[in-house]
Amino acid sequence: MRPAASVAVAALVLSIPVAAAQSTFTVRVLTPETALKAAQAALKKCRDSGFQATVAVVDRMGVLQVLLRDRFAGPHTTDMATAKAYTAASFRTNTTELAEATQPGRPASGIRHRPAIAAVGGGMVIEAGGSLLGAIGVSGAPGQREDDACEAAGIAAIREDIEL
Repeated sequence: MRPAASVAVAALVLSIPVAAAQSTFTVRVLTPETALKAAQAALKKCRDSGFQATVAVVDRMGVLQVLLRDRFAGPHTTDMATAKAYTAASFRTNTTELAEATQPGRPASGIRHRPAIAAVGGGMVIEAGGSLLGAIGVSGAPGQREDDACEAAGIAAIREDIEL
């Protein structure tokens, strides 16, 4: 066997235990209580601003954890808030930024045609310690700036709970 081949085989054999040791990893997820706290704070911000809205919080995989609909929020707001939160978690980006990046004529514009995607403002990621924990979506405020303000209040309410 040639020396270069011997080195390659030795490197391969020595790397196998390292690969096996890294076959799993630990992730952090929001508890239902923390998701509810974020949703309640976001809903309160919307109410205090005079908006009837719906708030959705999803886990890091985009699965719904909490949905709160204010009594006079439109019937469409439940689906829209959920889609906004799902979109933020799926793309790991706030939907206001995604809305800009997916405008017609841009390379990423096709994202808007995917099922359950809401490429409009109103969805924010929930992150801590460099990890995605979930996302929050709001629908019912009169615009994406107002939706984002409600979401930001929800995230602010849990910031101390989720930081490392």
